[in-house]
Amino acid sequence: MRPLISEMFGTFALVFFGTGAIVVNDLSDGIVSHAGIALTFGLIVLAMIYALGDISGAHLNPAVTMGFWAARRLPSRLVLPYITSQLLGAIAASLLLRRFFLNHSTLGATHPAGTSMQSFVLEIVLTLVLMFVILAVSTGAKEKGITAGIAVGAVIALEALFAGPISGASMNPARSIAPALVTLDMTHLWVYIAAPLVGSFLAVPLCRSIHQNGCCDHAT
Repeated sequence: MRPLISEMFGTFALVFFGTGAIVVNDLSDGIVSHAGIALTFGLIVLAMIYALGDISGAHLNPAVTMGFWAARRLPSRLVLPYITSQLLGAIAASLLLRRFFLNHSTLGATHPAGTSMQSFVLEIVLTLVLMFVILAVSTGAKEKGITAGIAVGAVIALEALFAGPISGASMNPARSIAPALVTLDMTHLWVYIAAPLVGSFLAVPLCRSIHQNGCCDHAT
């Protein structure tokens, strides 16, 4: 149970602080700023990798879990329990934010600024890069160590800085599903479920073609 509790708590922290930064920014006339929001997402992921990487791998993201599974680093029996734990943690975070901020309409939900297809393609590319980096710096199915924490946290902050105003830079179905469910607004949610999964799967053959060890078949 320890890895599942780890994934639940880690994803709770990610959604609570990340989407919470968006909510606070909206309610404080932009004091947090777009850069501050991106940094919040990057820092909380970095912190959770250091705190939980040795326990569960600190996936915090169903797309990452599926990417590790596709790379044959994660046993099939752990996929559904991991994803369920991540979703429960994310939903708990959005429910707590709803309790704090009753008047906020979106709770940091992700929505395309342009067309759905624009955000769909962008989210694929963002998740592809993120998963490629994760596969390159992780050990087995675990993101752990100084290199992994800094690299993964930096990529998330960078991608949020770059793409946040366009697609929301979700890269994480749990992060998008939770506020959508709590606010009962599932418009365009398919983009933020399908695109990260596609990007995560595409990262596996890309990593295999670049790295000598193939980024696959590591011991978990």
